[in-house]
Amino acid sequence: MGTLLRLIIGLNFLFLLSCAEKKVAEEIQDPYLWLEEVEGKKALNWVEGENKATLAKMTGTKRYKSLEKSALNIMQAKDKIPYVSMMGKYLYNFWQDGDHVRGLWRRTTLKSYKRKKPRWETVIDFDKLAKAEKENWVYKGSNCLPPKYEKCLINLSRGGKDAAVVREFDAKKKSFVSGGFKLKEAKSWVGWHDENHLFVATDYGKGSLTESGYSKVVKLWKRGTSLDKAVTVFNGEVKDMGAYGSRMGSGNDEVSVISRLTTFFTSKSWVYEGGKLKQIPVQDSAKVLAYFKGHFVIELRKDWKVAGLSFKQGSLVSLDKKVINKSNIEKSDLQLIFEPDLKSSVLSAAILKDNIIISVLENVKGKIYSVSLKDNKFSSPQVMPLLKNGHITLAASNRYSNDFFFNYEGFLTPESLYFYNGIAKKYSLMKTLPGKFNSKNMTVAQRWATSKDGTKIPYFVVGKASQLKSGKAPTLLYGYGGFEVSRTPFYSGVTGKLWLERGGVFVLANIRGGGEFGPRWHQAALLENRQKAFDDFIAVAEDLISTKLTTTDKLAIKGGSNGGLLVGAVMTQRPDLFKGVICQVPLLDMIRYSQLLAGASWMGEYGDPRDPKMREVLLSYSPYHNVKKDKEYPELFLMTSTKDDRVHPGHARKMAAKMKNMGHKAISYYENTEGGHAASSNLKQRARMTALNYEFLFQTLK
Repeated sequence: MGTLLRLIIGLNFLFLLSCAEKKVAEEIQDPYLWLEEVEGKKALNWVEGENKATLAKMTGTKRYKSLEKSALNIMQAKDKIPYVSMMGKYLYNFWQDGDHVRGLWRRTTLKSYKRKKPRWETVIDFDKLAKAEKENWVYKGSNCLPPKYEKCLINLSRGGKDAAVVREFDAKKKSFVSGGFKLKEAKSWVGWHDENHLFVATDYGKGSLTESGYSKVVKLWKRGTSLDKAVTVFNGEVKDMGAYGSRMGSGNDEVSVISRLTTFFTSKSWVYEGGKLKQIPVQDSAKVLAYFKGHFVIELRKDWKVAGLSFKQGSLVSLDKKVINKSNIEKSDLQLIFEPDLKSSVLSAAILKDNIIISVLENVKGKIYSVSLKDNKFSSPQVMPLLKNGHITLAASNRYSNDFFFNYEGFLTPESLYFYNGIAKKYSLMKTLPGKFNSKNMTVAQRWATSKDGTKIPYFVVGKASQLKSGKAPTLLYGYGGFEVSRTPFYSGVTGKLWLERGGVFVLANIRGGGEFGPRWHQAALLENRQKAFDDFIAVAEDLISTKLTTTDKLAIKGGSNGGLLVGAVMTQRPDLFKGVICQVPLLDMIRYSQLLAGASWMGEYGDPRDPKMREVLLSYSPYHNVKKDKEYPELFLMTSTKDDRVHPGHARKMAAKMKNMGHKAISYYENTEGGHAASSNLKQRARMTALNYEFLFQTLK
């Protein structure tokens, strides 16, 4: 009898297992996998057909031409604020306008910058460079060696991809260094160790990359030698996100740090000293932000109890460098630098010559604090006496000076750039952006919605006062809600001119998953709790309708990247709430996302689809798997880029094809053939993409 019972149990188990395997097999069957072939002929033919249909539908109107012209005029305007980086005796700026579509990397002095019309010196003209080298170069940033900032590593991307060519540039001579450091196209992380050595994490061939597509190998490359002679400093694991090396500190007090990113939100760091690695003993969830006068500046994502002390989540803590040579941490090694409350969070921290300045959000509005170090003791943080009643953020700083720039703006307040003189301890207005739209009779309000679990969710409403009272305002609701990214008040001449002036209302939702209230706000919607971010967004939409600001027929939503996942998910869950959806460079297939391009690096945010528990969670909201044939959906506009090598264009392609084949007709699709994750590589492309967005809104929210 026992044998028979075991046989029956075994057969039942095999039956259940076969059913489970069948279910999994059915789930992974995907007739649209051919659209994941980024440059596949069949896929590109499909893209060409979709683009043609969308452009025919949207670009033929007088309104569209007006929208595109207005957008381009604002983007190419020469009265924009030229934001700068402080490097040595120069202020550097990257500039694009109608005459310089790819852009100029240029510089001036502080004295000249204070003038109404600074005298700029061109360092690199990327339009000329692209033409001369017959390459579609897009500037992707620079890394210059302090304190002189004359030796620079320039990142050049073909068409705007994340993968870039790295070339050494002499900023003094304004030319690329013959025989200097040079890396072929790859997703490389490169940092200076000293004038003649680089830390290089790049594609070294088989076995050198992680599942995320980044290098797990960091090598020290000596000037004048070939890359294959570089010495391996660190070798991580395939399941890591990646690894890199960098230099922190200033003057004679600098350290080289090797960081291993085990996930998007966890890491381990070592000081590289005397050819050896010495670990910095902090939580894996903590971030080593900077190094200041013998102290590491650490940001905590979780509470930390150590050496009899307790530090709260979201705090900045100093850790004495001496601990890398000790077996344990002592109380004297630790100091609290800044502790946010429940309504605040740290946006960033910058090291100056004699103090640390901390950019902080308080109830989604910015302030700047200062902390100094005297006799090896950090002072209490002090709010800097800057402007009040606006959103202030740090704009530029330098570790060899006590000067810095800060920015002041609001939804209806054009950006103003101020300079803080660290010696005089005074600030002065440097540049102001002229108003780009008529904000007369417009208003801004911060409101709160109640999410499904009772949490209060803040959101901003911007528009004409008359429209806010009309009860039927054409409304665009925007959100992101991921990766601890904070969405704050900002001035957009394009949004104002193309949308607000024409009677539209803009709403910014500060949902969980973001960083508006610190790590706790982000972690509340992490992994298996992702649905809370969607619930928050839905709650804001419902609040807009219940308070009679707008109606379902006048409400559209927009999101990009992780925000594309957000609007895709809420569209499939609550299609009754919205009339239109703009979904840009999105994640939509949450079962295959980790297998596509950089997707594996985000498993710390969303979870691993190979884990049965997380697979079930992901399937519960994956837009691609939850769209139904017999449901009615809002009008959908999907936008992506062929050259996006971060979020695979296959997400948007497959969603559009699947929905159209199901019979859903209100689907528009546009794929820019270059532009990377930004979906545009120059101002003209950006103006077109922007105009398409607003034309879609006007056609949808009639």
